[in-house]
Amino acid sequence: MYYKVSGVTGKLTGATAASAYSPQGLKPTVPSQAPPMIFAVPTKVVSETGSVAHYMGINKVPELQNIFQKADGAPVHLKRGVMDKMLYRTTMGLTIGGTLYCLMALYIAAQPRKPE
Repeated sequence: MYYKVSGVTGKLTGATAASAYSPQGLKPTVPSQAPPMIFAVPTKVVSETGSVAHYMGINKVPELQNIFQKADGAPVHLKRGVMDKMLYRTTMGLTIGGTLYCLMALYIAAQPRKPE
């Protein structure tokens, strides 16, 4: 025998197999029309697009090469200025703070409980 929760009383009641497996009275239906194709747009063959690549912006590689290859003694991750220094110092501060917090938590956890 199959059971389902009654919507009126909120208790289990006997049910037929068909109503027990269709939640909230939903019945499986067959769609009257076929669903539309998802990829219905025509596709382009690679040879039709041509060999020219179109970029959305300008090429910044030579400019960045000049910045990063400058022999000024600064590490690569600090060569772009103030923003790099702020990110580096923030990262180091959070790392050191997190390490200290973990060590403090381990120290507290290692202490025996005080008898009450």
